[in-house]
Amino acid sequence: MAQAMIRLLACVVLVLVVVVAEAQPNGPKNKMVQCQDRASPCFHDHMHCPDVCPRDCHVDCASCQPVCDVPSLLPPPPPEIIHPPTPPPPPTPTSAPPPPPTSIPPPPPTPTPSSSAPPPPPTSIPPPPPTPTPSSSPPPTPTGSPPPSTPTPPPEVSGKRVYCKNRNYTRCYRMEQRCPSSCPDQCEVDCVTCSPVCNCNRPGAVCQDPRFIGADGLTFYFHGKKDHDFCIVTDSNLHVNAHFIGRRNQNMKRDFTWVQSLGILFDNHQIYVGAKKTATWDNAVDHLGLAFDGQPIYLTDGEGAKWQPITTPGVSITRSHDTNSVIIEVEGNFQITATVVHITKKDSWIHKYGITDEDCFAHLDLGFKFYSLSGAVTGVLGQTYASNYVSRVKMGVDMPVLGGEKEFASSNLFSTDCAGARFHGSPSITSSKSVDRYSDLKCASGLDGRGVVCKK
Repeated sequence: MAQAMIRLLACVVLVLVVVVAEAQPNGPKNKMVQCQDRASPCFHDHMHCPDVCPRDCHVDCASCQPVCDVPSLLPPPPPEIIHPPTPPPPPTPTSAPPPPPTSIPPPPPTPTPSSSAPPPPPTSIPPPPPTPTPSSSPPPTPTGSPPPSTPTPPPEVSGKRVYCKNRNYTRCYRMEQRCPSSCPDQCEVDCVTCSPVCNCNRPGAVCQDPRFIGADGLTFYFHGKKDHDFCIVTDSNLHVNAHFIGRRNQNMKRDFTWVQSLGILFDNHQIYVGAKKTATWDNAVDHLGLAFDGQPIYLTDGEGAKWQPITTPGVSITRSHDTNSVIIEVEGNFQITATVVHITKKDSWIHKYGITDEDCFAHLDLGFKFYSLSGAVTGVLGQTYASNYVSRVKMGVDMPVLGGEKEFASSNLFSTDCAGARFHGSPSITSSKSVDRYSDLKCASGLDGRGVVCKK
């Protein structure tokens, strides 16, 4: 009988050993996961899923702990569930309830649910409490990323100081503004909107690879041909020709062109303004060439320096910058702003101009204002001021090009032989009527003028 009892006891012990062996957690069988965040200290470290979720877990890169996937319990804020990984260690001793309480003390509410059912609590309880605590840590991360975008404002401080000079706009008169970063030294204040506007974006502008802005405010391009002259404006007592320089683009059927100089005729006088050829650009060096009735003008450097001929007091040439920029004005007729600029290596690379070290293609950026044009005025730019002008510019096109090379071609810089020439050397009767028609208009640009920006 005793032997039978011994055998039975041995069998029971053997069964218990087998059961215990089966019940013990087998770490290696649990799924292996790793952190995918390169910024985490545990990036690509291998970890095993907890016993409570041996096959469904992921690594919380913030705490470097494996966390059970519980999408069904808390779908709205998945990020908040990520930090509960701290509870995972307790789940391992599922067989012994004592360990869990030690990790649960921080959040008081968790101990009560754990007493009813030790195994389930780890899965259901962790989500609720952690949501409030982890929520405090995630916020810092999003707020820390925006700062890099703050360094954008500084650029606008470097622009030239400008202000509205029209006393009629009391709210804006003499209020200091800064030129935009796109034209830090070449802008004027629009007194109507009380904001700075780049000179090349105003009606009457001729800049870059000749980009014209007509009296109607519409932009168009006129490429012409390199080493040729074209009539820009022609009226009874004003004729302006432009000499084009440029480079041939082998992949295009046209030249890259820029305005190098102007030949201006009025009454019985001539004015020349041009950019001198130079290989290397130095903004401190004056690259302007000036002449009046064939005689060179030597204008001293320095903003505000002014030249006037003794015989014609209504004519003046004034520096608007220390070098390379002047304002040419004939009272009651016109005002032209001319600034010498060059093609930078960056511009050449972007537009594929192919500029070499031999020539930086110094050219003129121009701004025109007219005071006594007639309704019959024409020319590449002048036609947009005519009384019967209808724009031929195609709206919606990225680079609207206006033709007319044959119509506006001139034999030389001071000739008046283009097909549409109107020049006689004296003001016409119609021009005085034109003055009266525009004299009371307030231009949209904030500059009072007769046919400058105001156009019906």
